[in-house]
Amino acid sequence: MTKATIISPDFSNEQRCRDEGFSVIAGADEAGRGPLAGPVVAAAAILDDDNIPEGLNDSKKLTEKRREALFDEIMASCHVAISVVSAKTIDEINILQASLLGMNQALQALEISPDFALIDGRDLPHSIFSPMPCAGEALVKGDGRSLSIAAASIVAKVTRDRIMIKAHDAYPQYGFAGHKGYGTKAHLEAIQKHGACPLHRKSFQPIK
Repeated sequence: MTKATIISPDFSNEQRCRDEGFSVIAGADEAGRGPLAGPVVAAAAILDDDNIPEGLNDSKKLTEKRREALFDEIMASCHVAISVVSAKTIDEINILQASLLGMNQALQALEISPDFALIDGRDLPHSIFSPMPCAGEALVKGDGRSLSIAAASIVAKVTRDRIMIKAHDAYPQYGFAGHKGYGTKAHLEAIQKHGACPLHRKSFQPIK
């Protein structure tokens, strides 16, 4: 009986970029494209080759406890930048452009300027406001293929979750701490009862 191959992120894409002559490789990802409320959060990360946290993976494949632990390790050992794009901006430019804007801003905010970036998804983050600050490559399901992208995905996810937990204090009637803004049955019922709040994305159905 053949065992299924377990695919996890590695450093091969970063090494390929090194072999092509690039020296500072960043990974970028975002969290929060699908929710009905809250920002989309993007992160960029440059790993220290000699101190890569063990267990990096697509943030969706990790438990909350493991994500939190890895977040601390990433912040302590890597160069990281974070961008938060509000629901208002999402409504103004659409969620795809907001996601690209966030990753672009995160890359530009890194203390060390990368000369190449590995981007999760199909699109490079040439935002409508500014060009991408370095060369790059889009990797579909990159958070499960590249350690740098996996690190960025964890930072983005944990940061966004923390934002939504704080949002619960301001708007407890929606239950943001539990569903983080996603369209659960309880969240939809709360919107039906209370209407939308300033954190809701007015361009998203069913709010629209």
